Amino acid sequence: MDFFLILIPIFGIFALGFIGQKKIGFHTKTISTMALYLMSPVLVFRTFYTTKFELTYLYMTLYTFALCFSLIIVVYLIAFIRKYSVKETCGMILASSFMNNGNYGTPVVLLLFGAAGLDYAIVLMVIQQLVMCTVGVYYAAKGSPEGDGIRSAIRAVQRMPMVYGAIFGLILQIMNISLGNSILQAVDMVADAAIPTVMIVLGMQLAKISVKKLEREKVSLSLITKLAISPAIAYLFTLFLPVDVMVKQIMIIMAAMPTAANTTMYALQFNTEPEFVSSATLISTSLSLATLPIIFLIVL
Repeated sequence: MDFFLILIPIFGIFALGFIGQKKIGFHTKTISTMALYLMSPVLVFRTFYTTKFELTYLYMTLYTFALCFSLIIVVYLIAFIRKYSVKETCGMILASSFMNNGNYGTPVVLLLFGAAGLDYAIVLMVIQQLVMCTVGVYYAAKGSPEGDGIRSAIRAVQRMPMVYGAIFGLILQIMNISLGNSILQAVDMVADAAIPTVMIVLGMQLAKISVKKLEREKVSLSLITKLAISPAIAYLFTLFLPVDVMVKQIMIIMAAMPTAANTTMYALQFNTEPEFVSSATLISTSLSLATLPIIFLIVL
């Protein structure tokens, strides 16, 4: 029951954005862009500026890429057996291989582990964003006839403000440059507002998703891959990683998060199975209310 008490406030904030979008009708893209380009980079900057980095973060990077490519291999096996087209395979990869660590995973870790786990969650979020805007964009472009996967991925990475926030924060930390209290207070104000803002944005994004034609078999296979196989693979990886127990728990919990909302935007942009990817995002997010407490019981 305690685990539901963790998820209920989170879904309450999602619901706030969902209801606001349905009843008032905000320009979601503008708010999402603000959160992505103005607020999240400040949150990332603070983490990379204040956190003393160690070998654990290298293991987290290797883990994130390994998990992503393991899930892609699983999707290719499913696609081979079910004889999916290239476009269907790419859509399945978008729906099954990228988890919502930003809008969803980071708030969950914050409530479960407090400030001690938040820094690890943010680092995982940044790494996951890098994976999505490279590997994710590549497959979104590959599924589109007009796509130019590698060039699109490079352009996406260059436009990612969180990457620059991380680099800037790390440089200041390495050079031991101290910021004044007034600057740090301003940074804290924006950084603290970033997480609730991206949570509300996710609720708004979910409100705009319409499930017109549900491809039940593909959605079911995607949900199994994302909500069950992904945390199972993550668990196997953590058995061999020389990191703290809490970090292992965070890795598995993050792997159990539903489909990333960003993949819906990629699917729409490149016309790579957008209805299917949107359906997987909406349904996996809804089902996570039931699946995450099970993961919590196993992991914690």
